[in-house]
Amino acid sequence: MRRSRYAPILAIGTLLCLGVTPAPATATPTQPWLDASQSPQKRATELVAQMTLDEKITELHGIQNSEHRRFVPGIDRLSIPPLVITNGPAGVGPGDDPQQQPATALPAPISLAASFDRSLAEQYGVITGAETRDLAASLLEGPDINIARVPVNGRTFEGYGEDPYLAGQLSVANIDGIQSQGIIAEVKHYAANNQEANRFAVNEVIDDRTLHEIYLPHFEASVKDGHAGTVMCAYPKVNGTFACENDPLLKTVLRGQWGFDGFVQSDFGAAHSTVASAEAGMDLEMPTGPFYGDAMKQAVLAGQVSMQTIDTLLIRRFTVMMRFGLFDRPLTKSPIPVEADGAFARSAAEDGTVLLKNESGQLPLDASALHSVAVIGPFAGAAKTGGGGSSHVVPEYTVSPVDGIKSRVGPGVTVSYNDGSDAAAAATVAQSADVAIVMVGDNETEGSDRSSLALSGNQDQLVESVAAANPHTIVVAKSGGPILMPWAAHVPAIVEAWYPGEEDGNAVAAVLFGDTNPSGKLPISFPKADGDVPAHTPEQYPGVNGTATYSEGLQVGYRWYDAQNIAPLFPFGYGLSYTTFAFSHLTVSPVLVPGGNVSASVDVTNTGSRAGADVAQVYVAQPASTGEPPKQLVGFQKV
Repeated sequence: MRRSRYAPILAIGTLLCLGVTPAPATATPTQPWLDASQSPQKRATELVAQMTLDEKITELHGIQNSEHRRFVPGIDRLSIPPLVITNGPAGVGPGDDPQQQPATALPAPISLAASFDRSLAEQYGVITGAETRDLAASLLEGPDINIARVPVNGRTFEGYGEDPYLAGQLSVANIDGIQSQGIIAEVKHYAANNQEANRFAVNEVIDDRTLHEIYLPHFEASVKDGHAGTVMCAYPKVNGTFACENDPLLKTVLRGQWGFDGFVQSDFGAAHSTVASAEAGMDLEMPTGPFYGDAMKQAVLAGQVSMQTIDTLLIRRFTVMMRFGLFDRPLTKSPIPVEADGAFARSAAEDGTVLLKNESGQLPLDASALHSVAVIGPFAGAAKTGGGGSSHVVPEYTVSPVDGIKSRVGPGVTVSYNDGSDAAAAATVAQSADVAIVMVGDNETEGSDRSSLALSGNQDQLVESVAAANPHTIVVAKSGGPILMPWAAHVPAIVEAWYPGEEDGNAVAAVLFGDTNPSGKLPISFPKADGDVPAHTPEQYPGVNGTATYSEGLQVGYRWYDAQNIAPLFPFGYGLSYTTFAFSHLTVSPVLVPGGNVSASVDVTNTGSRAGADVAQVYVAQPASTGEPPKQLVGFQKV
C-alpha cells in the first residue's frame, strides 16, 4: 500500500488568516508575489518589500490562545496564509487544534530504524505527510534524529538509534516521503539534544571532531540530500552557547558549510535572546514571541537589529512556504484513510520487530498444535501505541495484544490473560498453558529520563516466575530503547517489538505465529548492565554543575563497546530470523586513492525453509593511528 504522491498546485493563490480559508486569490499588479510562475525567492522578496514593520514582527513568531497552539497567523491584507504546525515524528501528534485530532499511531521511530529499510522510511514519511495534509496543517515537526548517546534518554524511542550513518540514511528517506506530500519536514533537534535531564539549560562540552563525526553527519545528510525545508534548533547549550543563537552551528556550519536554504524554527521555548538569535539566523520563534515580538520591534527601532536582517528571516520562511505551494492552495481537511494507513502501521511494526533469541526453534508458534496460550504482563492488556510527550498520537483505533492473539489462533485455542501484577498468580496461569507469552516493557516520555535500563516494578521477577513455571515461555519486550534482561538465559525466546503503534496486537501475533518472518536488526546496543554504557560518570551524564562533558568522544554506542572490549548483551546490527542465510563471494573493488570510491558486493543466499529478509551491513576499520573507533557502519542494504 502506498499513498499517491502529492503534486502542489502552483497556479492559484490562497488567502488565509487565522485559520479562515476564503476563496483562493490570484496575482494582481499590487500583489505580484501570488504569481506562481516566478521563483519562490523572488515572490518572497516582493512580498516582504510590501510589509510594514508591525506586519513583519507578527510573522516572526507564533501565537497561543484558546483556538491555536502551533500557529503563525496569516495576514489578510497581503494574502499571507498561516503556517499551521503539527508534531511528529511517530505520526501526526499534537497540532494546532487544542483538542488533538486522531491520526494513525505508527510504530515508534526506533522500530523504523530497526528495519534498516530506506524504502520503508520513505513510505513512513508519505503516510505522516499525507495525514498532516489531511488534518489541514502545513509543517510536520519531524523526523527527530538525535543520536542515542544516553540510552536512558526519555526520547530514545523518537530517534533512529546510535549510529549517524543509519540515522542519516533513514532521515533522508523519511523527509523525501513527508515532503512528497506538499508538507514541510522539520528535522530536529539541532544539535546534540541527547538528554532530557536539565534539557533547558545543560551546557554540552563537545570537541569539534566529535561534533562533526557523531552529532552532525545525519543533520548534514538531511539538509544536503533530504533537502529538509526547516530545521528546529534545540534546547541545550553547545560549548557554552544556546543552540538557537549558536553562530558556529547555525551560521558557520548549517548555512555556510552545508548551504542550507530553508528556515530555522526554535523548539518551544528554546529561544533565549533577540539580537543574538536574529544575527545567528533563527528565523521563527515558537510557540509565542517573548524575544521576536515587542522586544524585536524595540531592537529594530533602536538600531540593534537591522531591517535587512528582519527581511532575511522572513524571506527564508516565505520562500520555503512558496516552494511547497502553501501560498497557492487552501488548507482543507480530508478524511484519513484509516484502514489503509492502519495496514501500513501493522506491516511497519512487523518489519521493525527484532528476534533476539530463539532456542530450539521455539518460534514461530503453530496455532494448530496448541490448545492453550497464556498472555501475561503489564504490556499484554492494551496496545503500546507510543511514547509520551509531544510525539504522542491519539490513535484512530487500537488492537490489544490479547485480542490480536485471540484473532490469530481462532476459537479452538484457549487464550487466558493475566496482567502480571502478582507474579505468583501469573505463574499459576502460565503453568497450565501450552505456551506462555510474557509482555514487559518501559514507558519512555519526553521531559524525563529513565533512572536505569532495568525494567520497573516486578517485571523481572514476573519473567523469572513464569519461566520457572513453563519451559515454553516467550518474552516480548515493548521498549523505547535498550532494557536490561537478567532473565535472558532462563527463557528460550525473546522478541523486541519496541512501541508497535495502534496495530500492536495484530503485528506481534503475526511475528509470533510466523505470518511474518522477523528481519529487524538492533539500531542500538543492548548492554548487560547500566554501568557498561559509554556515558557512565556524572560528569558525562547528567552533568555536574550544569555541564555535561562528552569525554567519551567518538566512542558512542557500538564504537564504545568495541573500543573498550565490553561485550553487550545484544550488539548493534544484531537480529535473528526464522530462516538462515549464507554470505559468500565478498568482493571489494576497486581500492582507489584517498577520496575515491570503493564498492563492496556479496551474495546473500536463503539457506533455510522460509522466505525471509536480511540486512547486509558494511563496516570500515581505519588504522589505529587515525584515532577512529575500531569499526564504523558505512553501508547497508535490506535484501
